[in-house]
Amino acid sequence: MAQKEVWEKEYYNPKLVTLSEEPRKDLKIFVKFLRKEQGDDFNNLKALDLGSGTGRNGNYLADLGFQVAGFELSKTAVELAKQRASEQGLFNTNYRVLNIGEKYPLEDNSIDLVIDVMSSNSLNEKEREIYLAETSRVLKTGGYFFFRGLCKDGDKHTKNLIKLNPGLEKDTYINKDMGLVERVFTESDFIELYSKYFSILRLEKKSNYAKMNNQSYKRNYWVAYMQK
Repeated sequence: MAQKEVWEKEYYNPKLVTLSEEPRKDLKIFVKFLRKEQGDDFNNLKALDLGSGTGRNGNYLADLGFQVAGFELSKTAVELAKQRASEQGLFNTNYRVLNIGEKYPLEDNSIDLVIDVMSSNSLNEKEREIYLAETSRVLKTGGYFFFRGLCKDGDKHTKNLIKLNPGLEKDTYINKDMGLVERVFTESDFIELYSKYFSILRLEKKSNYAKMNNQSYKRNYWVAYMQK
């Protein structure tokens, strides 16, 4: 099943994603960091939400004053994101159906903040190179990149998934429940890849519990603050 079909099916009948409107806690913590670095006025800044889903994070940034563009594969998710933004009076958002592993319809050096919250995990290696190059291209010099993604280090569930249902590419597994291939990163692999494009200001390993088919699994993930 193609990636777009997987996510369309998932948002229509969720097994993994949450339809919550509450932004990720890690993003809220990052915003506190951003306030210390740049102050409280976000009204003249532009943000890009990669894999924007139903708008939970993009709408949060829009409410802070950012002009927000969001790219998402699922039409169902995009329609819900637009509806929620309209209900909240957030007319500074622009959500559209787009693969984040393809060229972005944005000008060079036009974005102040890019966020990727658990979205690039499902890209293949070719798409990931495009995603990194495009993120670097559209991000302004000095702009920030917030990342939250899957971590391999110390994650027993992940290592079991790779052993039982390996994907074709390095450190990938097939999520049988969704038909989705996901990539996990060791600390050294993350640094080697992302530091080609950005300065890594902070990289922290965290844990939480993810639910799939009413079962909870402990997962490790990376939170990174980066800058161009």
